[in-house]
Amino acid sequence: MQLADRLEYATAADPARNYCLWDYSPVAPAEDKFRSVNLLLQSFVHAALDERAYAIVDALRDAVGPFRTVFGVKLIGQRLAWEFYFYDYDRQQRAVSATQVLRALAPWAACGLTVDEQLPYFMFSLDLDAGIAAARRGLDVVHLYIGNPGSTVSSGIAYALRATGCTLENFYFFFDAQTQLEEAANKIACSAHLNTARIPIEQVLVPELRDCRTICVANKSGHDCVYFSGVTVDQLIHFLAWLDYPSAVRNFVRTHRDRLDHLLFDVGFDYRAEGDRLLVLKSGYYGVF
Repeated sequence: MQLADRLEYATAADPARNYCLWDYSPVAPAEDKFRSVNLLLQSFVHAALDERAYAIVDALRDAVGPFRTVFGVKLIGQRLAWEFYFYDYDRQQRAVSATQVLRALAPWAACGLTVDEQLPYFMFSLDLDAGIAAARRGLDVVHLYIGNPGSTVSSGIAYALRATGCTLENFYFFFDAQTQLEEAANKIACSAHLNTARIPIEQVLVPELRDCRTICVANKSGHDCVYFSGVTVDQLIHFLAWLDYPSAVRNFVRTHRDRLDHLLFDVGFDYRAEGDRLLVLKSGYYGVF
């Protein structure tokens, strides 16, 4: 099946949601324009993923309902990878559980892990790459996200559940981009991975991206990360060009800009300093299906 045959079109009833599944008002009329899932589908086509990848998307939508799955398209070096995120802020009273989603995915991506559903996670995520899509291997990690009581801003902690046990991954801190920009900058600067006397903070708090809704700063074991939530399609185009995404990805967004201008997007990149240089280790853009 060709990409044109897979594309999905928005209706007036479609919710607009960001990568935390928080609703926002579309910035332009949406009807008959593209759904953000088309960015995911285009990336599958570009990477020549096995047809099973599309079945995984269908299985997830059937399992949790439409507009309840967040996707991330990641650029790691020169290759694309993907991640799916699921939220239920009711925690132990959740209607969407990791166990439920893993069961739904079992025909396409087996997983031998057992998640303790009494844990107070509000979110979990699953990785996808070409090997998983082609059933050359199964899912071997579930990322669990738990709240961070005591933080003065919205915050979360990520753990990785593997067969060998559960390990700490990341801390996340969310700032309002319009009213807490200075706090976000201070959080970025307070790091063992960035010396702002050698690398201007604007290389992380990118001027072309920071005019958004929310900025999230993440501290990871070997580096840091920043996310810009609620960027426009033109900011997305800038992001993809700046980080040298595959030309097919960039061209798709540019060509269909007017069919994507009702949406707000979420983007982010992992980084660390190396001398006077900022190294971008990984980046991604996000949508919902």
